[in-house]
Amino acid sequence: MTTHDLANALEALSVNEHQHAVKGIKRGIERESLRIKDNGAISPQGHPKGVGSALTNGHITTDFSESLLEFITPVSESSTQTLKQLKDLQKFTLEKMGDELLWPISMPCFIEHQDDIVLAQFGSSNTGKMKTLYREGLKNRYGSMMQAIAGVHFNISFPDTLWQSLHSLRQSSASLQDFISEGYLSLIRNFKRELWLISYMFGASPALCNSFLQGRKTDLPFKKLGKGTLYLEVGTALRLGNLGYTNSAQSSLRVMYNSLDEYVAGLKKAINTPSEIYGDLDDYTSENPKQLNKNILQIENEFYSPIRPKRNAKSGETPTDALLRAGIEYVEIRALDVNPFSEVGIDIEQIHFLDVFLTYCLLKGSAPMDWKEQARSTENLDTVVNQGREKGLMLNFNNAERSLQSWGDEIFTQLTDVAKWMDNAYGVDYYSETIKRMATWIHNPELTYSGRYVSQLKESGLDNGHFALALASKYKQSHVDTDYSEFLKPWLEQQVAESNETRAAIEQADTQSFTAFLDAYFDGK
Repeated sequence: MTTHDLANALEALSVNEHQHAVKGIKRGIERESLRIKDNGAISPQGHPKGVGSALTNGHITTDFSESLLEFITPVSESSTQTLKQLKDLQKFTLEKMGDELLWPISMPCFIEHQDDIVLAQFGSSNTGKMKTLYREGLKNRYGSMMQAIAGVHFNISFPDTLWQSLHSLRQSSASLQDFISEGYLSLIRNFKRELWLISYMFGASPALCNSFLQGRKTDLPFKKLGKGTLYLEVGTALRLGNLGYTNSAQSSLRVMYNSLDEYVAGLKKAINTPSEIYGDLDDYTSENPKQLNKNILQIENEFYSPIRPKRNAKSGETPTDALLRAGIEYVEIRALDVNPFSEVGIDIEQIHFLDVFLTYCLLKGSAPMDWKEQARSTENLDTVVNQGREKGLMLNFNNAERSLQSWGDEIFTQLTDVAKWMDNAYGVDYYSETIKRMATWIHNPELTYSGRYVSQLKESGLDNGHFALALASKYKQSHVDTDYSEFLKPWLEQQVAESNETRAAIEQADTQSFTAFLDAYFDGK
Protein backbone atom coordinates (compact mmCIF):
# COMPACT_ATOMS: atom_id res chain seq x y z
CA MET A 1 0.00 0.00 0.00
CA THR A 2 1.73 3.13 -1.19
CA THR A 3 -0.90 5.65 -0.10
CA HIS A 4 -2.51 6.45 3.20
CA ASP A 5 -5.77 7.25 1.48
CA LEU A 6 -8.67 6.03 3.64
CA ALA A 7 -10.55 4.19 0.90
CA ASN A 8 -7.41 2.35 -0.21
CA ALA A 9 -6.56 1.51 3.39
CA LEU A 10 -10.01 0.04 4.05
CA GLU A 11 -9.90 -1.94 0.80
CA ALA A 12 -6.47 -3.38 1.60
CA LEU A 13 -7.53 -4.23 5.17
CA SER A 14 -10.71 -5.98 3.98
CA VAL A 15 -8.96 -9.01 2.46
CA ASN A 16 -9.08 -12.26 4.44
CA GLU A 17 -5.56 -11.89 5.80
CA HIS A 18 -6.28 -8.54 7.44
CA GLN A 19 -10.07 -8.27 7.83
CA HIS A 20 -10.04 -9.02 11.58
CA ALA A 21 -6.85 -7.09 12.36
CA VAL A 22 -8.69 -4.30 14.18
CA LYS A 23 -10.27 -6.68 16.70
CA GLY A 24 -8.80 -6.21 20.14
CA ILE A 25 -9.04 -2.43 20.64
CA LYS A 26 -8.29 -1.70 24.29
CA ARG A 27 -9.81 1.13 26.30
CA GLY A 28 -9.68 2.70 29.72
CA ILE A 29 -11.67 5.56 31.22
CA GLU A 30 -10.84 8.19 33.83
CA ARG A 31 -13.91 10.04 35.08
CA GLU A 32 -13.63 13.09 37.33
CA SER A 33 -16.44 14.27 39.61
CA LEU A 34 -16.77 16.79 42.41
CA ARG A 35 -18.12 15.61 45.76
CA ILE A 36 -20.94 17.89 46.82
CA LYS A 37 -23.20 18.23 49.83
CA ASP A 38 -26.90 17.58 49.41
CA ASN A 39 -27.48 21.32 48.93
CA GLY A 40 -25.03 21.41 46.02
CA ALA A 41 -22.14 23.11 47.84
CA ILE A 42 -18.69 21.64 47.35
CA SER A 43 -17.79 19.15 50.06
CA PRO A 44 -15.46 20.51 52.77
CA GLN A 45 -14.61 16.97 53.90
CA GLY A 46 -11.34 15.25 53.12
CA HIS A 47 -11.00 12.35 50.69
CA PRO A 48 -13.27 9.57 52.01
CA LYS A 49 -11.19 7.31 54.26
CA GLY A 50 -13.31 4.34 53.21
CA VAL A 51 -11.90 4.35 49.68
CA GLY A 52 -8.27 4.15 50.78
CA SER A 53 -5.25 6.24 49.89
CA ALA A 54 -5.49 8.74 47.05
CA LEU A 55 -1.76 8.20 46.51
CA THR A 56 -1.85 4.45 45.97
CA ASN A 57 -5.40 3.32 45.10
CA GLY A 58 -5.14 2.84 41.36
CA HIS A 59 -8.90 3.00 40.77
CA ILE A 60 -10.22 5.68 43.14
CA THR A 61 -8.11 8.79 43.68
CA THR A 62 -8.31 12.59 43.59
CA ASP A 63 -7.39 15.09 40.93
CA PHE A 64 -6.72 18.72 41.90
CA SER A 65 -8.68 19.00 45.12
CA GLU A 66 -9.74 16.82 48.02
CA SER A 67 -13.29 17.02 46.67
CA LEU A 68 -12.49 16.22 43.02
CA LEU A 69 -12.64 12.45 42.74
CA GLU A 70 -11.18 10.48 39.87
CA PHE A 71 -12.37 7.00 38.94
CA ILE A 72 -9.98 4.93 36.82
CA THR A 73 -10.91 1.70 35.08
CA PRO A 74 -8.39 -1.01 34.11
CA VAL A 75 -7.57 -1.57 30.44
CA SER A 76 -10.19 -3.76 28.77
CA GLU A 77 -11.22 -4.93 25.32
CA SER A 78 -14.89 -4.81 26.34
CA SER A 79 -16.52 -1.40 26.43
CA THR A 80 -19.55 -2.77 28.29
CA GLN A 81 -17.24 -4.22 30.94
CA THR A 82 -15.46 -0.87 31.27
CA LEU A 83 -18.74 0.96 31.88
CA LYS A 84 -19.81 -1.63 34.46
CA GLN A 85 -16.47 -1.24 36.23
CA LEU A 86 -16.90 2.53 36.25
CA LYS A 87 -20.36 2.13 37.77
CA ASP A 88 -19.07 -0.22 40.48
CA LEU A 89 -16.31 2.22 41.44
CA GLN A 90 -18.81 5.06 41.76
CA LYS A 91 -21.33 2.95 43.68
CA PHE A 92 -18.64 1.86 46.15
CA THR A 93 -17.41 5.42 46.64
CA LEU A 94 -20.92 6.80 47.15
CA GLU A 95 -21.40 4.24 49.92
CA LYS A 96 -18.37 5.75 51.69
CA MET A 97 -19.53 9.37 51.24
CA GLY A 98 -22.50 9.54 53.59
CA ASP A 99 -25.05 12.09 52.34
CA GLU A 100 -22.72 13.52 49.71
CA LEU A 101 -23.39 13.32 45.97
CA LEU A 102 -21.33 13.18 42.78
CA TRP A 103 -21.67 16.31 40.63
CA PRO A 104 -22.98 15.11 37.21
CA ILE A 105 -21.69 17.90 34.95
CA SER A 106 -18.32 19.41 34.06
CA MET A 107 -18.66 22.99 35.28
CA PRO A 108 -18.72 23.50 39.07
CA CYS A 109 -21.38 25.47 40.90
CA PHE A 110 -22.31 26.72 44.37
CA ILE A 111 -18.70 27.63 45.15
CA GLU A 112 -18.64 31.01 46.87
CA HIS A 113 -14.88 31.42 46.94
CA GLN A 114 -11.98 29.49 45.44
CA ASP A 115 -10.52 29.06 48.94
CA ASP A 116 -13.38 26.62 49.54
CA ILE A 117 -11.55 24.29 47.15
CA VAL A 118 -9.05 22.38 49.31
CA LEU A 119 -5.90 21.05 47.63
CA ALA A 120 -5.64 17.27 47.34
CA GLN A 121 -3.55 15.67 50.11
CA PHE A 122 -1.50 12.55 49.46
CA GLY A 123 0.18 11.91 52.81
CA SER A 124 3.59 12.67 54.28
CA SER A 125 5.83 10.92 51.75
CA ASN A 126 8.03 12.99 49.48
CA THR A 127 6.03 11.73 46.50
CA GLY A 128 2.77 12.71 48.17
CA LYS A 129 4.05 16.15 49.18
CA MET A 130 5.29 16.74 45.63
CA LYS A 131 1.82 16.04 44.28
CA THR A 132 0.27 18.55 46.66
CA LEU A 133 2.90 21.23 45.99
CA TYR A 134 2.33 20.78 42.26
CA ARG A 135 -1.36 21.52 42.88
CA GLU A 136 -0.39 24.53 45.01
CA GLY A 137 1.45 25.77 41.93
CA LEU A 138 -1.62 25.23 39.75
CA LYS A 139 -3.72 27.17 42.24
CA ASN A 140 -1.29 30.10 42.30
CA ARG A 141 -0.82 30.10 38.55
CA TYR A 142 -4.38 29.67 37.29
CA GLY A 143 -6.71 29.82 40.28
CA SER A 144 -8.56 26.96 41.92
CA MET A 145 -11.88 27.49 40.14
CA MET A 146 -10.48 26.33 36.80
CA GLN A 147 -9.12 23.22 38.52
CA ALA A 148 -12.59 22.35 39.83
CA ILE A 149 -13.79 21.65 36.28
CA ALA A 150 -14.36 17.95 35.66
CA GLY A 151 -13.97 15.92 32.49
CA VAL A 152 -13.73 12.39 31.16
CA HIS A 153 -10.48 11.02 29.73
CA PHE A 154 -10.75 8.22 27.19
CA ASN A 155 -7.66 6.06 26.63
CA ILE A 156 -7.39 3.84 23.57
CA SER A 157 -4.80 1.53 22.03
CA PHE A 158 -5.02 -0.43 18.81
CA PRO A 159 -4.07 -4.13 18.68
CA ASP A 160 -0.68 -5.38 17.49
CA THR A 161 -2.48 -7.24 14.71
CA LEU A 162 -3.62 -3.96 13.13
CA TRP A 163 -0.18 -2.40 13.42
CA GLN A 164 1.42 -5.48 11.88
CA SER A 165 -1.04 -5.44 8.99
CA LEU A 166 -0.48 -1.75 8.32
CA HIS A 167 3.29 -2.16 8.63
CA SER A 168 3.18 -4.90 6.02
CA LEU A 169 0.70 -3.21 3.66
CA ARG A 170 2.63 0.05 3.69
CA GLN A 171 5.90 -1.80 3.20
CA SER A 172 7.46 0.26 5.96
CA SER A 173 11.19 -0.01 6.58
CA ALA A 174 10.83 1.42 10.10
CA SER A 175 10.88 -0.81 13.15
CA LEU A 176 7.41 -1.85 14.24
CA GLN A 177 7.53 0.34 17.37
CA ASP A 178 8.70 3.39 15.42
CA PHE A 179 5.91 2.69 12.92
CA ILE A 180 3.39 2.51 15.77
CA SER A 181 4.58 5.81 17.21
CA GLU A 182 4.35 7.46 13.80
CA GLY A 183 0.84 6.03 13.40
CA TYR A 184 -0.37 7.39 16.72
CA LEU A 185 1.08 10.82 15.90
CA SER A 186 -0.74 10.69 12.56
CA LEU A 187 -3.94 9.97 14.49
CA ILE A 188 -3.27 12.88 16.86
CA ARG A 189 -2.77 15.37 14.00
CA ASN A 190 -6.04 14.32 12.37
CA PHE A 191 -7.84 14.43 15.71
CA LYS A 192 -6.65 17.99 16.29
CA ARG A 193 -7.78 19.00 12.78
CA GLU A 194 -11.32 17.80 13.46
CA LEU A 195 -11.49 18.24 17.23
CA TRP A 196 -14.30 20.74 16.69
CA LEU A 197 -16.57 17.78 15.86
CA ILE A 198 -16.12 16.30 19.34
CA SER A 199 -17.11 19.63 20.88
CA TYR A 200 -20.12 19.88 18.57
CA MET A 201 -21.35 16.34 19.24
CA PHE A 202 -20.54 15.78 22.90
CA GLY A 203 -19.92 19.23 24.37
CA ALA A 204 -22.24 19.36 27.37
CA SER A 205 -21.25 22.56 29.14
CA PRO A 206 -23.14 25.39 27.39
CA ALA A 207 -24.23 26.78 30.77
CA LEU A 208 -22.56 27.74 34.01
CA CYS A 209 -23.36 29.24 37.37
CA ASN A 210 -22.62 32.91 37.70
CA SER A 211 -20.44 32.17 40.74
CA PHE A 212 -17.92 30.45 38.47
CA LEU A 213 -16.82 33.76 36.98
CA GLN A 214 -15.79 35.09 40.40
CA GLY A 215 -16.30 38.63 39.12
CA ARG A 216 -14.28 38.12 35.92
CA LYS A 217 -15.44 40.05 32.86
CA THR A 218 -16.31 38.21 29.67
CA ASP A 219 -17.34 39.29 26.18
CA LEU A 220 -19.28 36.08 25.54
CA PRO A 221 -22.95 36.69 24.62
CA PHE A 222 -24.40 35.01 27.70
CA LYS A 223 -28.11 34.85 28.30
CA LYS A 224 -29.47 34.63 31.82
CA LEU A 225 -31.73 31.98 33.26
CA GLY A 226 -33.17 32.54 36.70
CA LYS A 227 -30.96 34.33 39.22
CA GLY A 228 -27.68 32.49 38.84
CA THR A 229 -27.37 30.82 35.44
CA LEU A 230 -25.52 32.05 32.37
CA TYR A 231 -25.73 30.12 29.12
CA LEU A 232 -24.80 30.41 25.47
CA GLU A 233 -27.84 29.89 23.26
CA VAL A 234 -25.80 28.08 20.59
CA GLY A 235 -22.69 27.18 22.62
CA THR A 236 -21.42 23.66 23.20
CA ALA A 237 -18.51 23.22 25.61
CA LEU A 238 -17.46 26.14 27.81
CA ARG A 239 -15.08 23.72 29.51
CA LEU A 240 -12.97 23.70 26.33
CA GLY A 241 -13.09 27.46 25.79
CA ASN A 242 -11.33 30.47 27.25
CA LEU A 243 -13.36 30.28 30.46
CA GLY A 244 -12.58 26.63 30.92
CA TYR A 245 -9.62 24.33 31.28
CA THR A 246 -7.17 26.43 29.32
CA ASN A 247 -3.90 28.15 30.00
CA SER A 248 -3.22 31.35 28.08
CA ALA A 249 0.37 31.28 29.35
CA GLN A 250 0.82 28.09 27.32
CA SER A 251 -0.42 29.59 24.08
CA SER A 252 3.14 30.38 23.04
CA LEU A 253 4.35 26.82 23.59
CA ARG A 254 5.23 25.24 20.27
CA VAL A 255 4.56 21.59 21.05
CA MET A 256 4.29 19.84 17.69
CA TYR A 257 3.20 16.35 16.70
CA ASN A 258 5.11 15.54 13.50
CA SER A 259 7.61 13.22 15.16
CA LEU A 260 8.12 11.78 18.61
CA ASP A 261 11.43 13.59 19.01
CA GLU A 262 9.79 16.89 18.06
CA TYR A 263 6.95 16.39 20.55
CA VAL A 264 9.27 15.44 23.41
CA ALA A 265 11.65 18.32 22.63
CA GLY A 266 8.77 20.81 22.77
CA LEU A 267 7.63 19.56 26.16
CA LYS A 268 11.13 19.33 27.61
CA LYS A 269 11.82 22.89 26.55
CA ALA A 270 8.70 24.06 28.41
CA ILE A 271 9.61 22.27 31.64
CA ASN A 272 13.16 23.66 31.53
CA THR A 273 12.47 27.25 30.47
CA PRO A 274 12.00 29.89 33.20
CA SER A 275 8.62 31.61 33.07
CA GLU A 276 8.37 35.36 32.86
CA ILE A 277 4.90 35.13 34.44
CA TYR A 278 5.53 32.84 37.41
CA GLY A 279 9.10 33.79 38.29
CA ASP A 280 8.05 35.78 41.36
CA LEU A 281 6.37 32.80 43.03
CA ASP A 282 8.60 30.98 45.54
CA ASP A 283 9.56 27.47 44.47
CA TYR A 284 10.49 24.32 46.42
CA THR A 285 13.89 25.72 47.39
CA SER A 286 12.13 28.38 49.51
CA GLU A 287 10.88 28.03 53.06
CA ASN A 288 7.24 28.57 52.01
CA PRO A 289 7.01 27.29 48.42
CA LYS A 290 4.08 28.28 46.24
CA GLN A 291 4.95 26.05 43.29
CA LEU A 292 7.34 23.24 42.37
CA ASN A 293 9.54 25.46 40.20
CA LYS A 294 9.53 28.69 38.21
CA ASN A 295 9.44 27.19 34.73
CA ILE A 296 6.72 27.56 32.10
CA LEU A 297 5.50 24.10 33.09
CA GLN A 298 6.26 22.72 36.54
CA ILE A 299 6.04 19.17 35.20
CA GLU A 300 4.78 17.63 31.96
CA ASN A 301 1.27 16.98 33.30
CA GLU A 302 0.67 20.73 33.41
CA PHE A 303 0.55 20.85 29.62
CA TYR A 304 -3.12 21.20 28.70
CA SER A 305 -3.85 19.36 25.50
CA PRO A 306 -7.07 17.74 24.26
CA ILE A 307 -5.09 14.64 23.26
CA ARG A 308 -1.79 13.18 24.48
CA PRO A 309 0.52 10.38 23.33
CA LYS A 310 1.19 8.08 26.29
CA ARG A 311 3.24 5.16 27.57
CA ASN A 312 3.05 3.56 30.97
CA ALA A 313 6.09 4.83 32.83
CA LYS A 314 8.36 2.89 35.13
CA SER A 315 8.79 3.99 38.74
CA GLY A 316 10.54 7.37 38.84
CA GLU A 317 10.35 7.80 35.07
CA THR A 318 8.84 10.95 33.54
CA PRO A 319 6.16 10.60 30.83
CA THR A 320 8.45 11.91 28.09
CA ASP A 321 11.32 9.64 29.13
CA ALA A 322 8.93 6.70 28.92
CA LEU A 323 8.00 7.74 25.39
CA LEU A 324 11.65 8.06 24.37
CA ARG A 325 12.46 4.68 25.90
CA ALA A 326 9.82 2.60 24.17
CA GLY A 327 7.57 4.75 21.96
CA ILE A 328 3.87 5.54 22.09
CA GLU A 329 1.68 2.85 23.65
CA TYR A 330 -1.74 4.52 23.56
CA VAL A 331 -3.43 7.92 23.25
CA GLU A 332 -5.42 9.79 25.87
CA ILE A 333 -8.44 11.82 24.70
CA ARG A 334 -9.03 14.70 27.12
CA ALA A 335 -11.69 16.63 25.21
CA LEU A 336 -14.83 15.02 26.65
CA ASP A 337 -17.21 16.84 28.94
CA VAL A 338 -18.89 14.79 31.63
CA ASN A 339 -22.01 13.39 29.96
CA PRO A 340 -24.93 14.70 32.07
CA PHE A 341 -27.26 12.12 30.54
CA SER A 342 -25.26 9.17 31.87
CA GLU A 343 -25.04 8.16 35.52
CA VAL A 344 -21.35 7.29 35.04
CA GLY A 345 -20.41 10.32 32.90
CA ILE A 346 -20.02 8.54 29.55
CA ASP A 347 -22.17 6.08 27.63
CA ILE A 348 -21.75 3.14 25.28
CA GLU A 349 -22.68 5.07 22.13
CA GLN A 350 -19.99 7.65 22.81
CA ILE A 351 -17.46 4.83 23.06
CA HIS A 352 -18.69 3.30 19.81
CA PHE A 353 -18.41 6.68 18.09
CA LEU A 354 -14.91 7.29 19.48
CA ASP A 355 -13.80 3.82 18.35
CA VAL A 356 -14.84 4.67 14.78
CA PHE A 357 -13.65 8.27 14.80
CA LEU A 358 -10.20 7.44 16.19
CA THR A 359 -9.79 4.52 13.78
CA TYR A 360 -10.70 6.92 10.96
CA CYS A 361 -8.10 9.41 12.29
CA LEU A 362 -5.53 6.61 12.24
CA LEU A 363 -6.24 5.25 8.75
CA LYS A 364 -6.76 8.42 6.71
CA GLY A 365 -3.87 10.43 5.32
CA SER A 366 -2.19 12.79 7.77
CA ALA A 367 0.26 15.33 6.39
CA PRO A 368 2.65 17.12 8.76
CA MET A 369 0.95 19.84 10.78
CA ASP A 370 2.71 23.19 11.10
CA TRP A 371 2.10 25.77 13.79
CA LYS A 372 -0.28 27.81 11.63
CA GLU A 373 -2.46 24.76 11.03
CA GLN A 374 -2.50 24.00 14.76
CA ALA A 375 -3.66 27.58 15.32
CA ARG A 376 -6.46 27.06 12.77
CA SER A 377 -7.62 23.95 14.61
CA THR A 378 -7.76 25.95 17.85
CA GLU A 379 -9.66 28.72 16.06
CA ASN A 380 -12.24 26.20 14.82
CA LEU A 381 -12.60 24.70 18.28
CA ASP A 382 -13.20 28.13 19.83
CA THR A 383 -15.79 28.91 17.17
CA VAL A 384 -17.71 25.70 17.88
CA VAL A 385 -17.38 26.06 21.65
CA ASN A 386 -19.15 29.42 21.53
CA GLN A 387 -21.37 29.14 18.44
CA GLY A 388 -21.43 25.47 17.42
CA ARG A 389 -25.21 25.10 17.12
CA GLU A 390 -25.66 28.23 15.02
CA LYS A 391 -27.21 27.30 11.66
CA GLY A 392 -24.86 27.97 8.75
CA LEU A 393 -21.79 28.36 10.99
CA MET A 394 -18.58 28.72 8.95
CA LEU A 395 -15.26 27.15 9.91
CA ASN A 396 -11.72 27.59 8.59
CA PHE A 397 -10.97 24.70 6.24
CA ASN A 398 -7.46 25.00 4.79
CA ASN A 399 -7.67 28.80 4.94
CA ALA A 400 -11.05 28.89 3.22
CA GLU A 401 -14.52 29.18 4.70
CA ARG A 402 -16.56 26.02 4.88
CA SER A 403 -19.83 25.36 6.66
CA LEU A 404 -19.84 23.05 9.65
CA GLN A 405 -22.62 21.08 7.97
CA SER A 406 -20.68 20.52 4.75
CA TRP A 407 -17.50 19.48 6.57
CA GLY A 408 -19.46 17.34 9.03
CA ASP A 409 -21.30 15.53 6.22
CA GLU A 410 -17.99 14.70 4.56
CA ILE A 411 -16.55 13.31 7.78
CA PHE A 412 -19.61 11.18 8.46
CA THR A 413 -19.55 9.78 4.93
CA GLN A 414 -16.06 8.48 5.67
CA LEU A 415 -16.98 7.37 9.19
CA THR A 416 -19.76 5.28 7.63
CA ASP A 417 -17.20 3.35 5.58
CA VAL A 418 -14.95 2.83 8.61
CA ALA A 419 -17.91 1.69 10.74
CA LYS A 420 -18.97 -0.87 8.14
CA TRP A 421 -15.44 -2.30 8.03
CA MET A 422 -15.29 -2.44 11.83
CA ASP A 423 -18.70 -4.13 12.02
CA ASN A 424 -17.49 -6.80 9.59
CA ALA A 425 -14.32 -7.32 11.62
CA TYR A 426 -16.15 -7.62 14.94
CA GLY A 427 -19.27 -9.40 13.62
CA VAL A 428 -21.55 -6.67 14.98
CA ASP A 429 -23.75 -3.89 13.64
CA TYR A 430 -23.58 -1.29 16.41
CA TYR A 431 -20.78 0.74 14.85
CA SER A 432 -22.79 1.46 11.69
CA GLU A 433 -25.98 2.04 13.68
CA THR A 434 -24.23 4.58 15.91
CA ILE A 435 -22.72 6.50 13.00
CA LYS A 436 -26.02 6.49 11.08
CA ARG A 437 -27.89 7.91 14.07
CA MET A 438 -25.29 10.53 14.98
CA ALA A 439 -24.90 11.68 11.37
CA THR A 440 -28.34 13.28 11.74
CA TRP A 441 -26.98 15.56 14.47
CA ILE A 442 -24.97 17.56 11.91
CA HIS A 443 -28.14 19.15 10.50
CA ASN A 444 -30.12 18.92 13.74
CA PRO A 445 -28.04 20.64 16.44
CA GLU A 446 -30.87 20.25 18.94
CA LEU A 447 -29.95 16.52 19.05
CA THR A 448 -26.41 17.20 20.29
CA TYR A 449 -25.64 16.97 24.00
CA SER A 450 -25.47 20.75 24.38
CA GLY A 451 -28.71 21.18 22.45
CA ARG A 452 -30.49 18.65 24.64
CA TYR A 453 -28.98 20.16 27.80
CA VAL A 454 -30.14 23.70 27.07
CA SER A 455 -33.58 22.44 26.08
CA GLN A 456 -34.04 20.36 29.23
CA LEU A 457 -32.62 23.13 31.41
CA LYS A 458 -35.20 25.59 30.07
CA GLU A 459 -38.05 23.08 30.37
CA SER A 460 -37.12 22.27 33.97
CA GLY A 461 -37.69 25.81 35.18
CA LEU A 462 -34.59 25.38 37.35
CA ASP A 463 -31.31 27.20 37.28
CA ASN A 464 -28.25 25.26 36.17
CA GLY A 465 -27.08 24.34 39.66
CA HIS A 466 -30.42 22.96 40.86
CA PHE A 467 -30.95 21.15 37.55
CA ALA A 468 -27.62 19.38 38.02
CA LEU A 469 -28.36 18.74 41.70
CA ALA A 470 -31.56 16.91 40.74
CA LEU A 471 -29.57 14.75 38.33
CA ALA A 472 -27.01 14.01 41.04
CA SER A 473 -29.73 12.77 43.41
CA LYS A 474 -31.31 10.67 40.66
CA TYR A 475 -28.00 9.04 39.76
CA LYS A 476 -27.08 8.32 43.38
CA GLN A 477 -30.37 6.48 43.84
CA SER A 478 -29.68 4.49 40.68
CA HIS A 479 -26.31 3.42 42.08
CA VAL A 480 -27.95 2.45 45.39
CA ASP A 481 -30.55 0.36 43.56
CA THR A 482 -28.02 -1.49 41.35
CA ASP A 483 -25.92 -4.47 42.45
CA TYR A 484 -22.18 -4.72 41.88
CA SER A 485 -21.36 -6.57 38.65
CA GLU A 486 -17.66 -6.42 37.68
CA PHE A 487 -15.91 -5.33 40.89
CA LEU A 488 -17.42 -7.10 43.88
CA LYS A 489 -17.40 -5.22 47.16
CA PRO A 490 -14.92 -7.54 48.98
CA TRP A 491 -12.38 -6.99 46.19
CA LEU A 492 -12.84 -3.22 46.36
CA GLU A 493 -12.39 -3.33 50.15
CA GLN A 494 -9.17 -5.29 49.59
CA GLN A 495 -7.91 -2.55 47.27
CA VAL A 496 -8.58 -0.02 50.03
CA ALA A 497 -6.59 -1.99 52.60
CA GLU A 498 -3.70 -2.60 50.22
CA SER A 499 -3.57 1.06 49.21
CA ASN A 500 -3.27 2.13 52.85
CA GLU A 501 -0.52 -0.41 53.47
CA THR A 502 1.38 0.69 50.36
CA ARG A 503 1.12 4.37 51.29
CA ALA A 504 2.47 3.64 54.78
CA ALA A 505 5.36 1.64 53.32
CA ILE A 506 6.26 4.48 50.95
CA GLU A 507 6.27 6.97 53.81
CA GLN A 508 8.44 4.73 55.99
CA ALA A 509 10.92 4.16 53.16
CA ASP A 510 11.66 7.87 52.68
CA THR A 511 15.21 8.75 53.72
CA GLN A 512 15.73 12.07 51.93
CA SER A 513 14.52 15.50 52.88
CA PHE A 514 11.79 16.90 50.64
CA THR A 515 14.23 19.41 49.13
CA ALA A 516 16.83 16.72 48.41
CA PHE A 517 14.13 14.52 46.89
CA LEU A 518 13.07 17.28 44.48
CA ASP A 519 16.71 18.17 43.74
CA ALA A 520 17.22 14.60 42.56
CA TYR A 521 13.93 14.54 40.66
CA PHE A 522 14.62 17.69 38.68
CA ASP A 523 18.28 16.83 38.10
CA GLY A 524 17.15 13.66 36.38
CA LYS A 525 14.37 15.14 34.28
